[in-house]
Amino acid sequence: MAETLHSRAGAWTLVRGFAAYWGEPLGPADGFSDEELDAAERRLGLRLPAALRETYRLFGRRADLTSNQDVLLTPDELFLMDGALVYREENQGCAHWGVLLADLGREDPPTVVRPDLADKSQERWEPWEERFSTAAAVMAMTEKLMEDDDLIVFMEDDELPDGLAELPPLGRDCRWFAGPDVLVLVVEGAFMNARARTEEALDAL
Repeated sequence: MAETLHSRAGAWTLVRGFAAYWGEPLGPADGFSDEELDAAERRLGLRLPAALRETYRLFGRRADLTSNQDVLLTPDELFLMDGALVYREENQGCAHWGVLLADLGREDPPTVVRPDLADKSQERWEPWEERFSTAAAVMAMTEKLMEDDDLIVFMEDDELPDGLAELPPLGRDCRWFAGPDVLVLVVEGAFMNARARTEEALDAL
């Protein structure tokens, strides 16, 4: 997790290991092809950053890592909005995530977020993650922890059990904790939930 903050390779290593441990290993069919990404570039009239292309090629089709709560747009759904390339949407359209057009020439550009406000004149792109690869790794982890099945539980902020180990910080406003076969995500000021690998681990939590 700590290495994810420093390199794309670290981010993709984390995503591969996380996917295999908490779900299914990544496979060739889990990503989009270069041809599909090239088509998106032609349609948009721009070049996609290397980190964005690598995200789509590695796990862009894995809904469990991209689209349980918020949604990673498919290459043919990418669009431009007010000076940014939008790649992700909140599930009810309450926010969009993107990369500023001015940063598209960088291999691993920073990301931005734009909340949907009643007063549209007040909407602005705001800084999100410093690297796209970090944003992608955080997306994979948080979306998996939102997957709707019998191995997740939502908790109140004061219910964090004793004995969990806090992991290196990763993601804006996110804190991560681990126990035996359990991963807990605390999003400051928003929610806390946990995923277990087995029913026994969930019962223990």
